[in-house]
Amino acid sequence: MIELAQRVRGADPHRRFGTLTRVQGACLTIAGLGGAARIGARLHLAGEVGPVAAEVTALDGSNATAMAFAPTESLVTGTPVELVAAEACLRPSPAWLGRVIDGLGTPLDGLGPLPQGLQPAPLRASPPPAAERNRVGSLLATGVRALDLFAPLCDGQRLGLFAGSGVGKSVLLSMLARWADCDVAVIGLIGERGREVQEFIADDLGPDGLARSVVVVATSDAPALMRRQAAFATLAVAEHFRAQGLRVLCLMDSVTRFAMAGREIGLAAGEPPVTRGYPPSVFADLARLLERAGPGRAGEGSITGLFTVLVDGDDHDEPVADTVRGILDGHVVMSRRIAERGRYPAIDLLKSVSRTLPDCLPPPDNALRLEARRILSTYADMEELIRLGAYAPGASPEVDCAIAVAPGIEALLNQTKEDRGDPGASFAALAGLLAAGLVA
Repeated sequence: MIELAQRVRGADPHRRFGTLTRVQGACLTIAGLGGAARIGARLHLAGEVGPVAAEVTALDGSNATAMAFAPTESLVTGTPVELVAAEACLRPSPAWLGRVIDGLGTPLDGLGPLPQGLQPAPLRASPPPAAERNRVGSLLATGVRALDLFAPLCDGQRLGLFAGSGVGKSVLLSMLARWADCDVAVIGLIGERGREVQEFIADDLGPDGLARSVVVVATSDAPALMRRQAAFATLAVAEHFRAQGLRVLCLMDSVTRFAMAGREIGLAAGEPPVTRGYPPSVFADLARLLERAGPGRAGEGSITGLFTVLVDGDDHDEPVADTVRGILDGHVVMSRRIAERGRYPAIDLLKSVSRTLPDCLPPPDNALRLEARRILSTYADMEELIRLGAYAPGASPEVDCAIAVAPGIEALLNQTKEDRGDPGASFAALAGLLAAGLVA
């Protein structure tokens, strides 16, 4: 009795508990948290094989609906549920570089526990106020000739990478992670195939790329809440390094799978589907997530973001692609047709746009870019006739120039993941191609 009294006196009077009353699919119903729980609050449940973390996704009177970050097979009704009052956050540090973690900050690489930093990084932080943000910075060399020449990236800019499956998207991301002129890379693999995670880290990213990167992983078999959480964690880690004044490259593959996870969560919570099954909260979450990238406040660094969008059936007007395109500062389109032709990265230059142009390039380089685009556009318009032999050489000087120069530009843009490009040398090579074509 004395021991029990001591335990009661030592208990935290502010701890709140509820009871698990229902498990239906991925949804958990908890009673007893009315007036205390809020949307997004963290819960701890005592599962039979260990504690299970969950998050409140809907409220209804005295009941709260939650979803778990782990499989729910070990949960039974009557399980005690504790409401965690603290805001969900991570504590990144420079020691996280070279590590692979999940959306909760748990290491996945078997290299031991992660050293914790001093400053918390909220998982659901708000974007910096628009009036307090710095402007987009100077040109950022990526080492990818197609981007440096035709869709240049600047410090703090956010680009969307629109691609179908199997067109070389992962290899392009690894080239950017290894070569881009930045201090830190934060890579979010959201809904990735489990088989491909190690291949990406070991083969595509490599030891040098991993050494300056933090990789956040939630594979396709992870619960929807964990997939969404991994995207929030990716931005939280990037924001931490931005606050230290560093230039951060944030790569996320993919925003589409983040939206799909949000769709699962929203529909399970009872939201109505509005556009192709997506509830309204998905589009609000997309804006909040993507706006967190970009320049920081005065004295801070920047987050240069490249977010991939999966375009099923090459439909670039589906809801997620259309929403992301309207939020970001440009878009890069990867084409299956170009990949089948054997040119990698398979970037469609005529459909790709960087909204920092033309100001981010000096006038001579910008003139070269415009002339090369004009030549590629002319060749694309006449390509079918040229291949069929229906075009007669000499009929049009512009078409003759395009026939002479376009193959050289295509060869210049072709790169392997070991072939790092230099922007100055790339523009010099492009100038030589254009000069030779005009003379001919």
